Amino acid sequence: MDGFSLMTFWAQYGEFIKLALIFVAIIILLKFKIPLSGAIGIGAVLTVALYGIPVLDSLMIAGKSMISEATIMVLLNCYLITFLQRMMELRGHLDLAQRSLSRLFNSRRVNASIAPVFIGLLPSPGAIFIAGSMVDTACGDYISKEDKTFVASYFRHIPESFLPTYSSIILACQLTGVQMGAFVLGMVPMVACLMLLGYLFYLRKVPKETGEAASTDKLADLQSLCRSLWTIAVIILLIVVLNVPVYIATVGVIIVYFFTSRFTWQEIKPFFLSALEARIVINTFVVMIFKDLLTHTNVITALPGLFEALPIPSFLVFGLIFFVGTIVAGSTAIITLCLPMAFAAVSGAGMPLMVFLMSCTYAAMQISPTHLCLTLACEHFKTDFGALVKRTLPVIGIFYVILTGYYLLLNLFF
Repeated sequence: MDGFSLMTFWAQYGEFIKLALIFVAIIILLKFKIPLSGAIGIGAVLTVALYGIPVLDSLMIAGKSMISEATIMVLLNCYLITFLQRMMELRGHLDLAQRSLSRLFNSRRVNASIAPVFIGLLPSPGAIFIAGSMVDTACGDYISKEDKTFVASYFRHIPESFLPTYSSIILACQLTGVQMGAFVLGMVPMVACLMLLGYLFYLRKVPKETGEAASTDKLADLQSLCRSLWTIAVIILLIVVLNVPVYIATVGVIIVYFFTSRFTWQEIKPFFLSALEARIVINTFVVMIFKDLLTHTNVITALPGLFEALPIPSFLVFGLIFFVGTIVAGSTAIITLCLPMAFAAVSGAGMPLMVFLMSCTYAAMQISPTHLCLTLACEHFKTDFGALVKRTLPVIGIFYVILTGYYLLLNLFF
């Protein structure tokens, strides 16, 4: 390759080579057991260096990221959910929920999947702590802690793929004009696919039997389950039905829970400090700064130019754009920048295309280092982020194959 050709190649693909180098560096660092916050932090430094972001500008971006509303809300919600979790653990309500589920279904697999899915209805990163505790109890020593990390994170996030309690779904419907009901209905087969894949890959390793006697009073067990998880249910209802912000709903429920369960000040006093975990705060800051630095490079806006020349159908081109873009900057950024473009470029765009692209976005979020929930899941189980990605890749790979066939099938009828 001569000098001119090399310069042309670099002009066309240089930005993406830089991006690839950053993510490869993060992967290598994680492989050498560098903590996630350290690996992402080095990735942020490489972003500044490779993309030539002035030091003063990068410091300003980092400062704004740390005090941004999004960062503060994430930290506040995580703190409040952790506080509520401490209260539920003290009163034994998480254990009661596990026992109630066991008696109702007599299946560890149900406990490890349905419980996190229910907790996942709560749109807060801190919900992973409650889901993680329930998965840990349900799976016991039958699977490794790395497998437990996958199970908790994977099943907890399934509601995020289709429910209108999440801002990304609301935003997508607003930008495309696709009816919310049509989208949710179109996603039902893919949600079933996600549940089945999670079961086949990991949950079936866990024995079904709980070792407890079958329930003789299902109604009493159902009442016990409601009594143990009413706090989460009320928060979800306040958010979904009344559109109450997560932090307000959680504070209100904590106050009511304090009086109804007869807590004393001395019992909850330690939680004000213990619910604020330094590692979570540090990881949140680092991930948010890294995401904002990548967004600042505008590499996402150049993604269509990278993939448009590929000899594949246009819907697959945008599927790749959404996959890579989501890994880099998260779902909200790629939806805002590229969803209107995709609907304008793909012939006959409608509900099938939205199901396809939003599923691509959802799957990519399950391996993205900018996805804070994955960081929190690894912190909860004290596991390696790379091990989580390794377990997730085969699942989402098969999911993509099935998704492509499902999209083509939908196009025959819509």
